[in-house]
Amino acid sequence: MFNNIPPITRNIIIINAVVFILTYFLNSDLMYRYLAAFYPFSPFFHSWQILTHMFMHGSLMHILFNMLTLYSFGPVLEQVLGEKKYLILYFVSGLGAFFLFNLWNFVEVEQIKTSLQSFGFDLSGYMDGESVPFKGSSDAILAQQELISNLRSIITVPMVGASGAIFGVIAAFATLYPDAKIMIMFIPVPVKVKYVLPVVVIGSVVLGVTGNVGGIAHLAHVGGAIVGYILASYWKKNRFRIN
Repeated sequence: MFNNIPPITRNIIIINAVVFILTYFLNSDLMYRYLAAFYPFSPFFHSWQILTHMFMHGSLMHILFNMLTLYSFGPVLEQVLGEKKYLILYFVSGLGAFFLFNLWNFVEVEQIKTSLQSFGFDLSGYMDGESVPFKGSSDAILAQQELISNLRSIITVPMVGASGAIFGVIAAFATLYPDAKIMIMFIPVPVKVKYVLPVVVIGSVVLGVTGNVGGIAHLAHVGGAIVGYILASYWKKNRFRIN
């Protein structure tokens, strides 16, 4: 059955599986340090991470869900768009996910910098490794400590997973086949994909902006979906759906 999957989708699934297994059996900390995607202004960031993070996953359930979703939607698009456009769709969607997620990170970092400066905190010295004291009342000190904790989280916690690229695939599928029906967990009847995608995207925006992320890069999903929608709309409009 696996051999019946179109080659690009099949190879993406294989590479993801191999990287996950290697990460599990080898030095996982080292793998995450170099292959996961850190904030671009983090000292841990490397340029290749904008691609390699798409093949890194945080847990078995994470990779199983992503690969099952890709298996469900990818083959149809690969056959309809052709291998070249399908590859463009997948990886450019992943790049869009990385860009939007880190654009929001940049906004948050700038807000944190402004807030710390208002307290008179020497952020430059702190980032250079100096022992910088907190200033002000106990409440002000607690506020500064929380800001520093948020800043450290942005800088040191990487982004992993193929979700952004896969959201681009889903968005492209919904754009080309809006009336196709899919089954959703806890919903007993099939639902048209054109209704499902907007709800998921809006929910991801709300969760991403409010910070209720639960360890999930929701805005990365949105970035991938936006790119997938734009590419599919362009190809559909220009009648490039079939090679």
